Amino acid sequence: MIKYETIEELLNAPEGEQYEFKEAKNRFDFQELAKYCCALANCNGGKIVLGITNDRPRKVVGSTAFEQPERTKYGLIDKLKIHIDFVLYEHSGKRVLVFEVASRPVGQTVQIDGVAWWRKGDSLIPMSSEEMSRIFAEAGHDFLLTYVMMCL
Repeated sequence: MIKYETIEELLNAPEGEQYEFKEAKNRFDFQELAKYCCALANCNGGKIVLGITNDRPRKVVGSTAFEQPERTKYGLIDKLKIHIDFVLYEHSGKRVLVFEVASRPVGQTVQIDGVAWWRKGDSLIPMSSEEMSRIFAEAGHDFLLTYVMMCL
């Protein structure tokens, strides 16, 4: 379920596993957006906020990225196979776009082109095999072994 924050709450939200802030004043790469959404899903879901600075004190700079957010939403859903929604805000004449990303299913990772993206600090990295094993163990089946066997 989406919690609709106010702009003030977004400005004060901690960036971390559940929030990612990008200025994206004019544009943002769809593939990069998909990777961040993948990482958020693998970290129990969260939000990517376009049009607010990352550095504190945060400022609303506005974003014209993804002028058709509904189309972007369905593109992300098709690519990631998880629920994604969006909220548009207007603050002092500036547009802020927030994509809400659902958590990964229990015992499964979300992947793009065979890579389960993960966050380490401010960086996106491929998920380690140890972390994948921990996630697969949630379902009580050795999916890592299955995955490795499929790759051989």
